Amino acid sequence: MKFSFIIWQYLTHKAFLWILLVVNILGTIGGYIWYGSQLADTKPIFRIFVPDSPTATLFFSIAIIFWLFGKHFRLIEALALITLVKYGLWAVVMNLLALQQLGSIGYDGWMLVISHFAMAVQGVLYIPKYKFRLIHVALAGAWTLHDVIIDYVFGQMPIYSMLSDYIAQIGYFTFWLSILCIALAYWSMKKRFLFDSKIDNH
Repeated sequence: MKFSFIIWQYLTHKAFLWILLVVNILGTIGGYIWYGSQLADTKPIFRIFVPDSPTATLFFSIAIIFWLFGKHFRLIEALALITLVKYGLWAVVMNLLALQQLGSIGYDGWMLVISHFAMAVQGVLYIPKYKFRLIHVALAGAWTLHDVIIDYVFGQMPIYSMLSDYIAQIGYFTFWLSILCIALAYWSMKKRFLFDSKIDNH
């Protein structure tokens, strides 16, 4: 029996999915609380686009709930993959840039690095589970790129005061990171047949 198959059996076991669901729900709640002060200063029309990471884990939580009942919410799965990887890696990079600027980011900063990297990893680990199609990638991609516009044209990006002099460069990086994450979702859809045929995708 292949090692990858054994790992996949653990990742897709209902008990593990329940644990993963609880972890992601707690992370989602904590994330929305963390964004509380910024949301309070945000116009209502933009609020849905502000809490990026907790919304990504919310998408993933919804996807897990459907899996637990033997179902697939394809659009949510596409949104989960793209946003988990995008915002997970984005936050890691931003905190490392903050470390370069400040010399230290403290315990909280390193916890953000670890938790957001884990976000990206879990999004990738479940690629064999996703059932989304091209239309779902297109819609999720449109949402993701629209969010970039809201953040960097309308000034709703997450607040990193020590990086405020580099907003243009960060916006450019974020755009191309978004494109790469959309491309990842497209690749995973087109290349699904490469995964071991023994893996249960249901």
